[in-house]
Amino acid sequence: MIIDTTGVQAINSFSILESFKEVYGTIWMLVPIVILILGITIGVLVIVWLEREISAAIQQRIGPEYAGPLGILQALADGTKLLFKENLLPSRGDRSLFSVGPAIAVISILLSYSIIPFSYRLILVDLSNGVFLWIAISSIAPIGLLMSGYGSNNKYSFLGGLRAAAQSISYEIPLTLSVLSISLLSNSLSTVDIVEAQSKYGLWGWNLWRQPIGFLVFIISSLAECERLPFDLPEAEEELVAGYQTEYSGIKFGLFYVASYLNLLVSSLFVTILYLGGWNFSIPYMSVPDLFGINAGDGVFEITIGIFITLAKTFLFLFISITTRWTLPRLRMDQLLNLGWKFLLPISLGNLLLTTSSQLLSL
Repeated sequence: MIIDTTGVQAINSFSILESFKEVYGTIWMLVPIVILILGITIGVLVIVWLEREISAAIQQRIGPEYAGPLGILQALADGTKLLFKENLLPSRGDRSLFSVGPAIAVISILLSYSIIPFSYRLILVDLSNGVFLWIAISSIAPIGLLMSGYGSNNKYSFLGGLRAAAQSISYEIPLTLSVLSISLLSNSLSTVDIVEAQSKYGLWGWNLWRQPIGFLVFIISSLAECERLPFDLPEAEEELVAGYQTEYSGIKFGLFYVASYLNLLVSSLFVTILYLGGWNFSIPYMSVPDLFGINAGDGVFEITIGIFITLAKTFLFLFISITTRWTLPRLRMDQLLNLGWKFLLPISLGNLLLTTSSQLLSL
């Protein structure tokens, strides 16, 4: 029996080449995910620094100024400190629930960034039901908080977890109805299609003008979903000693801290996408390439400007959220639930009915 060594070598080289192609394809698939996570991390650090500077200005005091120029490294220093702190576990608590809770809170919010279009053709995955996927994913985060509160074997923590679940259920419904109204106006659940539907008339094409009631409901509900003042009832330092975070220390406490700002950032991005035109330059009949005298076919420049416009609108809403935190007092629990069930729910439902009627009459 004669073996053709040349053929065997060709088969081996082909198999090696195919394996290299598979490895290269896997690495190339992971590159956008890594870039997105890196950008999100930088965004959270910027938000923490901005909140400290804005709160210092509101209260007429000096903010962070020693860790790096203008104190820009203060958030990084705090994260490093939490990373090296001792990770304590409650002796009589459920350790599995105690450990898994913070991870669920962070991962569920990180998944929401995959459907956010930061610019034209710059999105991790464009789904036909993108906005509803965000609502479904964001509903998982309170489960992690409830697990953390129950696993701590602490009454304060357990009450904080229950408050988080009740608050999420109360404000998820008005938020969903507001998003559904936007979807009816855009005839799509895709985040990219919703932004494209607002691009016809520049500033006047924003859903903000067509859905002012839904915009207000969405802002209030998103602040409640982010557990920001005046809706920070699950933490409530005065009566619950930080609620579900009471028994946490070290990096697990840091995960809750990160999850709070991740949720705030993703809510601000969705406000930009749903109501403020997304990446579109908002001056009618004028495009960014014409303004700078650059060829419209330059895709890199167009994507860069789109990212800048999206982030500028996002940080404008972040400024409003941060200012609200340091301006308004906290609500009571009964006031929080009454606002969600007795006011926002009927208003958002009426807004949805009006939107549906107007769409039917326009057919």
